[in-house]
Amino acid sequence: MAVHLPLLANHSPGRAAVTCRYRCGDACFHAVPNTSANPYFGDLLSRRAALTAGVVAAIGAAVSLPGSTARAGTVPRGLDFTPVRPNTLDQVTVPDGYRQAVVIRWGDPLFPDAPAFDFDHQSAAAQARQFGYNCDFAALLPLDPLGLANLLVTNHEYTTEEFMFRGYDAENPTEEQVRVSWAAHGMSVLLVTRTPSSGRLTPRFSRHNRRITLHTPFEVRGPAAGSKYLKTSADPTGTRVLGTVNNCAGGVTPWGTVLSGEENFNQYFANADALADPRLSRYGVTGTASERKWERFDERFDLTKEPNEVNRFGWVVELDPHDPTSTPVKHTALGRFKHECANVRVADDGRVVAYSGDDERFEYIYKFISKGKVRKGDSKAARRHNMTLLDDGTLYVAKFTGDSPPEEIDGTGKLPADGRFGGSGEWIPLASGTKSFVPGFTAEEVYVFTRLAADAAGATKMDRPEDIQTHPRTGVVYCALSNNVDRGLAGKEGPTEANPRVDNRHGQVLELTERGGDPRALTFAWGLLLVCGDPESPDTYFAGFDKSRVSPISSPDNLAFDRHGNLWISTDSEGKLAGYNDGLLALPVEGPERGHLKAFLTVPRGAETCGPVIGEKVVTVCVQHPGEVDGASADNPASHWPDGGDSQPRPAVVAVWREEGGKLRDIGG
Repeated sequence: MAVHLPLLANHSPGRAAVTCRYRCGDACFHAVPNTSANPYFGDLLSRRAALTAGVVAAIGAAVSLPGSTARAGTVPRGLDFTPVRPNTLDQVTVPDGYRQAVVIRWGDPLFPDAPAFDFDHQSAAAQARQFGYNCDFAALLPLDPLGLANLLVTNHEYTTEEFMFRGYDAENPTEEQVRVSWAAHGMSVLLVTRTPSSGRLTPRFSRHNRRITLHTPFEVRGPAAGSKYLKTSADPTGTRVLGTVNNCAGGVTPWGTVLSGEENFNQYFANADALADPRLSRYGVTGTASERKWERFDERFDLTKEPNEVNRFGWVVELDPHDPTSTPVKHTALGRFKHECANVRVADDGRVVAYSGDDERFEYIYKFISKGKVRKGDSKAARRHNMTLLDDGTLYVAKFTGDSPPEEIDGTGKLPADGRFGGSGEWIPLASGTKSFVPGFTAEEVYVFTRLAADAAGATKMDRPEDIQTHPRTGVVYCALSNNVDRGLAGKEGPTEANPRVDNRHGQVLELTERGGDPRALTFAWGLLLVCGDPESPDTYFAGFDKSRVSPISSPDNLAFDRHGNLWISTDSEGKLAGYNDGLLALPVEGPERGHLKAFLTVPRGAETCGPVIGEKVVTVCVQHPGEVDGASADNPASHWPDGGDSQPRPAVVAVWREEGGKLRDIGG
């Protein structure tokens, strides 16, 4: 088949404690791993003179892009829908004129021999043949020009055992419960078909269908493959790893493979305190017993027995969903940190550029530029070559400079005198192949302990860099910065122009224009497109658009573009705006309606919106952890979505499409 390329004390406000506990190992309860003394924006203002005039000129492009797709008083193409009102309903809510249906749920079979899901009689063997838990990133890869047959590829970020098993004892999980959780992590690949008259997607059994779990072999490639820091008793070569965990956002490559970022891997490992290694604590690997107690059933999760196993996670992985026999890869050239994502753009000369955010408080934004160039076409030889491009190149980290006087960035979110948050910046090289650019670090150490190398290089601390996407036509880079309630606390970095609020509960969306529009450029201009929150609050900003006309938004997480160049944003606020479920919102980034944010859908109570795919005929989202609110559990469910009645909540993928007069229409008109 052809490949068609494409709330407790001190708890984070709004987020359920149970979500923090199982998804990120209570990261907000622990000390911030980044204790480096990198300079504040105000200390960097003098650097502006060293930047080229081209960068300064590009600042305007980061604020008002050319090529408007709308006229004053008109609705931008692709956004012709009535916004969904904020709500706390236990359902997916979509605009009038749209339909929705569940595509696949946790536990649904992927193979003919897989048993039907039985919540009270789960087994590891069954889960390894069923759709995994807590789907996050999703890709929809067409197998025909009309998109009637597609490969749906999803991540399964984490497991919440209290919601998976009745009577779960967190201090004494059974071995079978642990093995079910191992099988519920990873990724899924499945064939889905769409009838020409509908946007409904139906799963099919297919030779493409596949489950990636904690026991799937992965190949380690790139400059750190075989590193002494990656060798274990089970793998003395340091080139083969079993499984992938806590996979968050991802991306689709121009050659039709899927990239997935390993994020909060730290929480799965035990007895870090016994080693007292600052290289562990810099990644948040601390404590004695792990939350899930996996170390009781597999020694590789006990750092006193396998101290290097933790270094084998925190990478970008690549999966070829078109070849179910292929071995997925962990790419060391892109560095090791809590990857939210990896998204690829091809430069004019054929080299590829991959952007990635490190999703934790006060962490950094990175990019990688390949040494090799893309080969065109979908032949096997071209695909084999292109799948090596992320193995060799140069890894960079971002440093931002604000263009406003420091006293104008007072932490309240008030706009500076020039009416915008913006400035310039540069990409600092960390390593290329076997060469390190960071004094005191070998190249091997840069790749395996990337956070420490970026500290030494003086990178700019950001408010939880999440998904990063590039505009399909202009190439402007957009980054979701989710939130950071620690900004401005005693002993922590205060407000900066790119992170202008203390106690930042709602986040912002950053817009970055590389010099000359060239992704290989090492300087850039930047501006904040959105400063999120309640539009009625004075500390919010919607690209200068009339705030009385926009939808509220908190904690932007995943980003996507439609074919018209509109930006779509999924949220992970979990109640930071009281009375609001999370959702999927969209806005134009060009023209007179720039900044006009509208809510397209909302998800059930306790759920997070993840992995949006914005197609011409159908939109899909992953509904992660429905009903995950404090006080709830499998014994006391707070949601019964998607099956209704007295059923247990189940994470699922949902498809949404537009109907008019009984006929399928293009999304957004």
